Amino acid sequence: MNRREMLLGSVAMASAAMVGSAHAATHDHDMHMHHDHAAPNAGLAAAASDCVQKGEVCLSHCLILLGDGDKDMAGCAKAVNQMLAICSALQNLVNQNSKHVARMAAIAMDACKQCEEECKKHADKHAECKACGESCAACYKECKKVAAV
Repeated sequence: MNRREMLLGSVAMASAAMVGSAHAATHDHDMHMHHDHAAPNAGLAAAASDCVQKGEVCLSHCLILLGDGDKDMAGCAKAVNQMLAICSALQNLVNQNSKHVARMAAIAMDACKQCEEECKKHADKHAECKACGESCAACYKECKKVAAV
């Protein structure tokens, strides 16, 4: 057997394995198509996810500025970091349809409000802060709909 035959044989085996995996995944997916579990708090999950995504960008920007000596960003970085921890947990609980969502949403409201207020201080100079603050405001509204306050 020469190298060309061996290579072609390997490619054929890999292709067959991929087709088999795809078929198995489709079969498994089809078996579960009858499950229709709509997330009861899909808006809250999306808002928390957006908060986390925009908060990560904002925190990264704050850290760069802090590293450059801009101490004005310390409050923003702290508020964003705390919001990230809380909204990540909230997103996780919402996606699990946990019984703790309402209580965590109440906590997230405070964190989002604080983060929004800190980000507003820098929104005119930093697009990252503006986006994070707006995202926190939207998450606050979604939290308010389900919060145990």
